[in-house]
Amino acid sequence: MVSKTWIIVAAAVFALPHGASAADQVPACTTPGSLPTELAAWATPVARTAAASAAHLPDAALVIGQAATVPLMQTPSVVYPRRPEKPAGAASFGGLLQVAVAARGTYRVALGSAAWIDLVDGNGAAVVSAAHSHGPACSGVHKIVDFVLAPGTYILQISGNADRVGKVLVVRLPG
Repeated sequence: MVSKTWIIVAAAVFALPHGASAADQVPACTTPGSLPTELAAWATPVARTAAASAAHLPDAALVIGQAATVPLMQTPSVVYPRRPEKPAGAASFGGLLQVAVAARGTYRVALGSAAWIDLVDGNGAAVVSAAHSHGPACSGVHKIVDFVLAPGTYILQISGNADRVGKVLVVRLPG
């Protein structure tokens, strides 16, 4: 005979989405999450345009410390200067953004989606990230990637975005 406890446990397990566990369930956000001081600009984005190729990067410049909402293009129409580390399918969206760094330091890139980002230096080399993390719960920041950068101009490549519009913020961390 099967006990009532086992029936309840089995029912709870089968009620979860396929492949999910209770730990994977993310509670719905009822109030906005708080942002750390360095990401405060996330709350007030400005409109920017992404480039489809390196030739149009001057028109797609991000301002350090200013969040941006960026319309993206379907992946096949983007000419990436360096093949993305995780190429995306034709149904996804991407684009290029220019980032001018004036002072050596650690720069944090916050992204509002699970898109892949690559940072390319002025010589066309991929910049290795220093750290990865998730954004604060319910803040709208999905992922955070840190890079240690020298002065120069960089290309932020966004690929594999599920939506036509992305949100991004690049900030210099103190220290």
